[in-house]
Amino acid sequence: MTDRAARPTRADYVARRTATTRWRDDDAYGHLNNATYYELFDTAVNAHLYEATGVDVRALPQIGVVAETSCRYFREVGFPEPIEMGMVVDKVGSSSIIYRIGLFRGDSDEAAAEGRFVHVYVDNEHGAGNRPVVPMPDVVRAAVEPLLR
Repeated sequence: MTDRAARPTRADYVARRTATTRWRDDDAYGHLNNATYYELFDTAVNAHLYEATGVDVRALPQIGVVAETSCRYFREVGFPEPIEMGMVVDKVGSSSIIYRIGLFRGDSDEAAAEGRFVHVYVDNEHGAGNRPVVPMPDVVRAAVEPLLR
């Protein structure tokens, strides 16, 4: 028996979008560079927020800053493959959101990688030293609650 969670599948995620890998995304070994995985996670979350809220989330009185990220790698990904990104929300707190983003290549039902991405909402207007604020914007909460699983 293992402590490691099972490899995620497409069914584990609520929202989906596709990104195209670029030549520059690969490292010297022809694998997607580790930093690119994190860029894909960031893109999945923020693209969803822009589309679901209909506002420029950077201009809200409270903004989400990344407080934590991690990635579990299961299978190599690289150029020129399109990547499907699946996203789900594990928790919506008073000032934070915990997302999971799965990256899928081709028709595989199993994730090639899964990221954890935590946004903490801070004051964007008064320069309060980036301390968490309560509550997060209602428009953001409304955009992510449908992703809870």
